[in-house]
Amino acid sequence: MGIPLLGDIRDQAGGLDRDQRNAFLAAFLGWMMDAFDYFLLVFVITEVAKDFGTSAEKVTVATTLTLIARPLGAYLFGLWADKVGRRIPLMVDVLFYSVIEMISGFSTSLTMLLVLRFLYGLGMGGEWGLGVSLAMEKIPPAKRGFYSGMLQVGYPAGYLVAALAYFVITPIFGWRGLFVFGAVPALLALYVRYRVGESEVWERTNARLQMTRTPLRKVFFDRRVLVRFFYLVLLMTAFNFMSHGTQDVYPTFVKKGLGHSPHYAVGIAVIYNVGAILGGVLVGTLSQRFGRRRAIVGASLLALLVVPLFAYSKSTAMLAISAFLMQFFVQGAWGVIPAHLTEMSPDAIRGFYPGVTYQLGNLLAAVNLPLQERLADAHGYSFAFAVVVAPTLLAVILLTAFGREAHSVEFGGAPTAPPGPQEPERTTPSQPGEATA
Repeated sequence: MGIPLLGDIRDQAGGLDRDQRNAFLAAFLGWMMDAFDYFLLVFVITEVAKDFGTSAEKVTVATTLTLIARPLGAYLFGLWADKVGRRIPLMVDVLFYSVIEMISGFSTSLTMLLVLRFLYGLGMGGEWGLGVSLAMEKIPPAKRGFYSGMLQVGYPAGYLVAALAYFVITPIFGWRGLFVFGAVPALLALYVRYRVGESEVWERTNARLQMTRTPLRKVFFDRRVLVRFFYLVLLMTAFNFMSHGTQDVYPTFVKKGLGHSPHYAVGIAVIYNVGAILGGVLVGTLSQRFGRRRAIVGASLLALLVVPLFAYSKSTAMLAISAFLMQFFVQGAWGVIPAHLTEMSPDAIRGFYPGVTYQLGNLLAAVNLPLQERLADAHGYSFAFAVVVAPTLLAVILLTAFGREAHSVEFGGAPTAPPGPQEPERTTPSQPGEATA
C-alpha cells in the first residue's frame, strides 16, 4: 500500500492555485495557533495557581469555561459567516481571540483570568467552523481528503508548538509571557484579509438565496437537515470522547500513575503528537480513495486493537509505541472530519453547521476528564483508559458505519459526478432535505 499511498499524496497535494493555497494555509495556521493558545494554560496551571494564591483545581475551571463558550462562539460566528461570507468573520474571530489571549497575560486575579478564558472560548469555537468552511469550499473535491487531514493536524501541531514555547519562554518570562506571545495569531488576520479571496461557493449560494428569498432558519429547520444535525452532534460527541479519552489524563497517568517527571511526560506527548500528525494526513488522504466512512471505521478498528497495549504498558519503549499508535489511528480518524462535516452540510449554512456540531459534541464530551479521574482514583489509570476508550471507539465505529457520507460532493449547487464503485452512498446535501443522517 505504501507506493499507491505516496501517489495519492502527490496527486492530492499538488495543483492548487494561489488563492486555494492561501485559504488552506490561513485555516491551518488559525487552527494550529488556536490549539497552541488553548494548551498554554494546560502547561502552566501550577504556576498560575501559585501566582494567584489558589489551588490548581480552581484554575482548571478556566478550561471548562472555554469548553462551554466554544459552541456559543461557533453559533455566533457561524451565523455571521453564512450571512456576510467567510473572510471578514474569520478575520475578526482571529483578531478577537488573539487580543483576549494577550490580555490574559496581564490578569490581576483568577476571576479576571476566568472571564477572559470564557471570552477566548468564543473565538476558539468560531475559528474551526469558519476555517474549514473557507478551506474546503475552495479545495477541489478530488483533493479534499489530503487537505482535510492536513487541516485537522493543525491541532496536534499547535500542541507541539505550545510544548516548545513552554520550555523556551516560561523560564525567561514566566507564564504571563506565554500568553503575550499567544497574540501572534493576530498576524494571521492580516494575512486572511489581504491574501485570501471570499468563498465562491458562498457567493453563489448567497445569490441563489436572495433570488428565492429563502431565510437561513428555513434551511436549518428542514426536517432532514435537522435530523442530520443531531446525528452529527452525536457522532462528534463520540469523536471527542475518543480523542479526550486518550489524551486528557495521559500526562497525569505518566506522572502520577507511573511516577515519571513532567519532562518525561512532555517527551512522551511529543512522540504521540508526531503520530497524530502522521495519522491525520495519511488516513485523510486514504479517505479520498476509500470513502470517508470506511477510512474512519478502519482507523477506529485499528485503534481498538491497540487499547490493551495503550492502557497497560509500563516500560518507556511500550509507552512510546502504544501512545504513538493510538494517536496515529485516533487522529487519523479525525483527519477525515473537516471534509466529512463540510460535505454533510447544506451550502446555505456551512459556516454554522460543521462548527456547531463539532463544538456541541466537544461540550458533551467535557465530562470525560472528571469521569476518568474518578475511575482512576477508584481502580487505577489503566482501568480508566480501558473502560472509557474501548466503548467510545465502538460507538464511533457503529455511528459512522450506519451513517451517511457525501464523498466529494460539489459545493454550491454544481452537478455531482455519478457515484464510483467505492462510493455507493454519495449524496448531495447542497439543497435542504436531500439526504438523511
